[in-house]
Amino acid sequence: MPLTTAVETIRDEPLTIGGRTFQSRLMVGTGKYPDMDTMVHAIEASGAEVVTVAVRRVNLDRSKESSVLHFLDPKKIFLLANTAGCYTAADAIRYARLAREAGFNDFVKLEVIGDEETLLPDVAGLLEAAKVLVPEGFKVLAYTNEDLVTALRLEDAGCAAVMPLASPIGSGLGLLNPFSVRTIKRRLHVPVIVDAGVGTASDACVTMEQGVDGILMNTAIAAAQDPVAMAHAMRLATIAGRAAFLAGRMQRREVAMPSSPTKGMLD
Repeated sequence: MPLTTAVETIRDEPLTIGGRTFQSRLMVGTGKYPDMDTMVHAIEASGAEVVTVAVRRVNLDRSKESSVLHFLDPKKIFLLANTAGCYTAADAIRYARLAREAGFNDFVKLEVIGDEETLLPDVAGLLEAAKVLVPEGFKVLAYTNEDLVTALRLEDAGCAAVMPLASPIGSGLGLLNPFSVRTIKRRLHVPVIVDAGVGTASDACVTMEQGVDGILMNTAIAAAQDPVAMAHAMRLATIAGRAAFLAGRMQRREVAMPSSPTKGMLD
């Protein structure tokens, strides 16, 4: 029998959110790129199927070359409207409705920012907006902090996914509270997508190793010296982190353990 070096990796289920299935667990944004060409190539390099668009900050006229939407083909990628820049529940609700009227789908990444300096979420406003949008048929992906109680309330409100932050938006600090993120993932039944704060590929890998369902990032790719290369790195890191979680890491010990058996050693 011929020998083979092929290794069959652990089979994984696709990511399903609100009845929609995706193969990639990496989602990316469209802001802060130096130009549209770089954005397009970075999205391609990331392998992401879900791409967020900040409805409040872009021209919704797809025919205009000044609009981000002009460069995004909804037949190839899944456009996720984002209420970024909204500081009240009323504003977030209004822009979610505007996105749907403008031709977006029923999915919305819901953000209600509570503090202009830290850009941390207003969880009360977030819950208020979710309780309005879910009955209207929106599939709400709620951006929130890493608090378990808030995550549970968002799930109870009918959100299709909960998106706890790794660290503040655009900080690049990586995953600051892995325990809380793991706890949220363990307790919730809807998908948990970590959003905001990832800075480099190792951050993405560590985040996915917590067992979360996916990760969303923008600045880490767009603000890199080479966004396209970083997008490719993030793609690989997301896959590696997920594979490592499924494989199951070795037990941590506070003493050394020899990697070779001592029994039968030659004198």
